[in-house]
Amino acid sequence: MAFGDLWRAQTPVLRGVVLMSVSTVAFAVMHAAIRHVSGELPPFVIAFFRNLFGLLFLAPLLMGSGFAQMRTERFGLHALRGLVNIGAMLLFFSAVAISPLAKVTALSFTAPIFAAALSVVFLGERLRLHRWGAIVIGFIGMLIIIRPGFALLDAGSLMVVASALLWSVAMILIKILSRTESSVAIVAWMGIFLCAFSLPPALWVWETPSMEALAWLLFIGLCGSFGQVTLSQSFKETEPTAVLPFDFLKLIWTALLGAWFFNEIPDIYTWTGAGVIFAAGFYIAYREQRRATG
Repeated sequence: MAFGDLWRAQTPVLRGVVLMSVSTVAFAVMHAAIRHVSGELPPFVIAFFRNLFGLLFLAPLLMGSGFAQMRTERFGLHALRGLVNIGAMLLFFSAVAISPLAKVTALSFTAPIFAAALSVVFLGERLRLHRWGAIVIGFIGMLIIIRPGFALLDAGSLMVVASALLWSVAMILIKILSRTESSVAIVAWMGIFLCAFSLPPALWVWETPSMEALAWLLFIGLCGSFGQVTLSQSFKETEPTAVLPFDFLKLIWTALLGAWFFNEIPDIYTWTGAGVIFAAGFYIAYREQRRATG
């Protein structure tokens, strides 16, 4: 039996779980590669090449889908989403360069918590007690990790939290765009604007990559695009609540890579806080799924 036939023979839930798990590996490896190459290049330069190579890898998919689907009457909103997205990316890449990988990953799980809070304000969603309870618990998890007043607040942690906040705004903009725009248009314009908006900051601190660094940057772009595609496809295969628990694997992979290559051992606060944040985010997703289907 060919692989394609074997794949299609599996249940949608199993395909979604496999794709989500694969995406966590791709993102964890990308983060480790960013940390490695940041020893030679500034994070802003890395971000530009990640976007450039990522767009090149996505180009065949966009051509296969037809550029006609890129037509839009919401050019300004696409641009705003790109601007917010690049702010989140630059902060995140800067944090990865200076903070333990597992800690960065753990704090990045706060993005859905921020998005749940912002959706009440910007999308007019109803104020529900269970949502606010989960949001409060998520923020408690964040405090467990950074321990303000008990441990020195490092710049990396603050940058990750700021990045998660900006990414949550991008999530809200994606929800608004998805009401009228095709998924092809959203992905295509994101790639174009990320590339354009990441160039000026990169030129500001420009350092020409060596051939070895260029190979790493190509690898980062490939991992990022592959991770995005498999993540999106996992949500198409089945309900998000069926695959979201496996997103926690990202923390395990980054912890292993951080320990193996950078001698970073996550402390108990990182694991505990990440578990609390992830549980809160999953609960919000579960409740929203139940409300949408019932």
